[in-house]
This record gives sequence, C-alpha cells and structure tokens, in this order.
Amino acid sequence: TLADLRGAREVMARLLALPSYRARLAGPQEVMIGYSDSAKDAGTLAAAWAQYRAQEELVTLCREQGVELLLFHGRGGTVGRGGGPAHAAILSQPPGSVAGRFRTTEQGEMIRFKFGLPQIAVQNLKLYLAAVLEATVAPPPEPEPEWREEMERLSADALAAYRGVVREHPGFLEYFRQATPEQELARLPLGSRPARRREGGIESLRAIPWIFAWTQTRLMLPAWLGWETALRNALQRGEGALLQDMRAHWPFFRARLDMLEMVLAKADDEIARLYDERLVRDELRPLGQELRDLLSQAEQVVLDLTGQSRVFEHNPQTLEFISVRNTYLDPLHLLQAELLARSRQSGTEVHPPVEQALLVSVAGIAAGLRNTG
Repeated sequence: TLADLRGAREVMARLLALPSYRARLAGPQEVMIGYSDSAKDAGTLAAAWAQYRAQEELVTLCREQGVELLLFHGRGGTVGRGGGPAHAAILSQPPGSVAGRFRTTEQGEMIRFKFGLPQIAVQNLKLYLAAVLEATVAPPPEPEPEWREEMERLSADALAAYRGVVREHPGFLEYFRQATPEQELARLPLGSRPARRREGGIESLRAIPWIFAWTQTRLMLPAWLGWETALRNALQRGEGALLQDMRAHWPFFRARLDMLEMVLAKADDEIARLYDERLVRDELRPLGQELRDLLSQAEQVVLDLTGQSRVFEHNPQTLEFISVRNTYLDPLHLLQAELLARSRQSGTEVHPPVEQALLVSVAGIAAGLRNTG
C-alpha cells in the first residue's frame, strides 16, 4: 500500500539494526517493490511516485549500512500493475537502484507474449540486458528539486481525486459490480488465485481482477484515474513549462506519461457506455457518466500537455495496431454485455453455454487488448 511504501526506509532500518539478522545476512538484501496493491490503494500516479521515493531511500539506507541491495520489481502486465515496455521501465528507475543487477516478475499472459517463442524470448532478454547495462553505466539524472516539488503536488492531487471516487463515493462499489464482469470473473476459470482475499469492498479484491474487470469494459479506470485532476491543476497553476521540462529530461516522468497515453489510446467511452446501458440500474448511471467525463478530461489534458491532436499521435504504428484489433474487439464487447445480462437474469441458476460463451468473450477481449493482467 501507499503507507507501506512511505514506511519502507524505517522498516528496513529497524530490520538491519537487529544484530542477529545482520549476522545471518549473507549476500544482498532483497526488497520487493509492490506495484499492484499500491496502485489499487492510491492510484497509479501517487503510487508511482511513492515507489520511486521508496527505492531512493532504500538505496541510500543500504549504502549507509554497507549492505548490497537487490530490488525485486513485482510488476504485472498492465499499466495499473507496473507494466509497460521493460527497457523504458528499467531506465526510468532512480539512479543507483539498478547496479549491475535487476530482478523482476513477468506474470500471466505476459510470460507467453514475451517468452512463448524462442526468438521472442531471446529478443526480450536482450532488451533487459541492454537496459540494465545502460542504467548501471549511465544512470538517469537525479531529479531537479523543482521536479520533486511538482511530483509532490501532482501526487497529492491525484491521490485525493482517486480516493474521492474509489473510497468515498457512496455508490462506487455497487456501480463497479454492476458495470463490469467483476462478479463473473470470480467464478470463471481464469486466474491461479481467488479473486478476493476475504469478503468486503474494493480493499478485499485482488489487484488483478480489479484492473482486469475495468479493462474488459474499456474504461481502464485504475490506470488513469487521478491523472486528469493532477495535470489539470498543474496547468491551471501555470506549470505547463515545468511539466514539459520534466517530460523532456526526466525518464521517470516521461515513461509514466507514455504509459498513460497508451492506456487512453485503448480506452473507449462508448464501449463503457454500452455496458452501463445494458447492466447498470438507472440510479447509478449518472456515476458512470461522471467517470466517462473524467476519462475525456484525462485525454484532453494530455493533449494540452503534449500538443497533439489525438493521444499517441507520435506513435502511428501503435495506433494502427490498436485500430486493427478494435475491429475484432468491438463485437466481442457487444456480445459480452449481452451475455452478462443473461447470466445475471438467470440468478443462481448456471447455464453452461452462457458461461462458456462468457469465458470466451473475456479471453478474447484480454487477448486483443494485450496488457490486461
């Protein structure tokens, strides 16, 4: 969680101060940086800055203690779980955090996409190797003091906006359960672990189904919520030039913005509206409209910042890939919304053909959108 990241230095300092522990510490001290739950807890912007700060503090602490540090990045496939191009991700880490070695996870469908064929596996390992060598020999620059101050402001605004919706809006949890396949994902044979840790609200839901459910409806909410408010406030404060400077000269900030753009390019408010019209009760539909309006605001503020006429305009090849896949995805969304409605109308009675068709639609949408879990 966000609190865990902020308390990382204190926890590790107490651990390394234990004589019995230090006596038994053979080799590097490994620390796992969690992306999934921190993003679910605080939103991707606030979580990303907390992850960066935690790594900086751990590097400093271990250097002071004379302990070798190995950071283990628990990244998932999707942006909301720390996913994205490995090369850019490694080069955007804090200076000194990649010191000749780098440990990370590849999870779910990303294992197959990146390592399922020998030639592709070799190519991906080369990307990792090149990035680790570059980050070790020529690490990225230390962020300027004004960049840090700006990230603190952006993080605070994004955190308040994200939690204002996810935690504080009284109808959000029920809307989430009606508008997405969250209920159905728990019973479909998709994941290796239960969808929930325990009974309860959003905090009890594992990070993968939380993000996966929003991806299925193309609202992509966990990956962008909070950014729209943070960037809009910064531009209104007249900090556009500062943001441009950060984007041009700070790999960390540039990588985050690139990932945000990629998510917005894949999002589709009309597809999300389709799910609302078929599945959501009338009294909760205004919330759906509010969230789609926030998505539009996120797209507009990114365009204002980057000077483009459409998101990802600087990467026409990727836009073309997305366009081609959408040709196949859009009918799957139509089918899925109808299948969800039929499944819910039947109540507790299970209809195997509907369940099988629903499973196929979920798998098809996930395959078409790629980085979903």
